[in-house]
Amino acid sequence: TYYGLYALQHRGQEGAGMICSENGALSAHRGVGLVSDVFKPHKLARVKGDRGIGHVRYSTFGSSNLRNVQPLVVDYARGSMAIAHNGNITNASLLREQLEEEGAIFQATTDSEVILHLISRSRRETFTECLVDALKQLVGSYSVAATDGRVIVAARDPLGFRPLWLGKLDDAWIVASETCALDIIDAEWVRELEPGEVVTISEGGVSTIRPFPP
Repeated sequence: TYYGLYALQHRGQEGAGMICSENGALSAHRGVGLVSDVFKPHKLARVKGDRGIGHVRYSTFGSSNLRNVQPLVVDYARGSMAIAHNGNITNASLLREQLEEEGAIFQATTDSEVILHLISRSRRETFTECLVDALKQLVGSYSVAATDGRVIVAARDPLGFRPLWLGKLDDAWIVASETCALDIIDAEWVRELEPGEVVTISEGGVSTIRPFPP
C-alpha cells in the first residue's frame, strides 16, 4: 500500500494516509505532506494488518489540513469503518445540511465525510449494501475504497468520471486509481472497473455487482 501511494504521489501532495485491518481491528496513520515524509519507518510500523486502504490528498472540496486527510476512520453502531474517496460530490453541501439538521456532527470539511454518515444511517444488512445505499444518494464523480475491517469494497461512479483498476499480486487483490500503483509492486493488471461497478474483496476472493442502471 505504501509503494502504491508513493507511485500515486502525483495525484496529490497535500497529505497521505493509510489504514490497515488486523483481525477486524483498524489501525491508521495520516499526515500532512508527501508520502515519504508522512510514513517514516517508525510511523509506518504503527499500521498493521493483512488488508488496507490508502489515499493521497489533493483538495477539491474542503480545506487542506490534517482532519481532511483520508482515509477517514470512524466508529459507529456496527463497529469501525474507513473510506478513501477520489472525486467531487456535487450535492455534498445539500446532504451535509440535511444530515446536520437531523443531528449529525461532522469532524471534517471534506465531502467524503458525508458518505460515512450515509453508510452509518443505512438499514441494509451488509457493509457492502450500506455503502451502495449511500452511493445511490450521491451526485457527482467518485471512485471509492472502503472497509469495515473484514471486507474491502471499491466502487466507481455510474458515469465513470474517475478511473479505478483491479490488479492482482500472487493471492492478493488490489484496486488503484492508476496502473502505476500496480507496476511499482510488479502486480498484474486484471482490468479497469466499469462505470457503476462495485467490487468486494474478502477472504472468499473478489465478487462484483452492478447496482446502478447503465
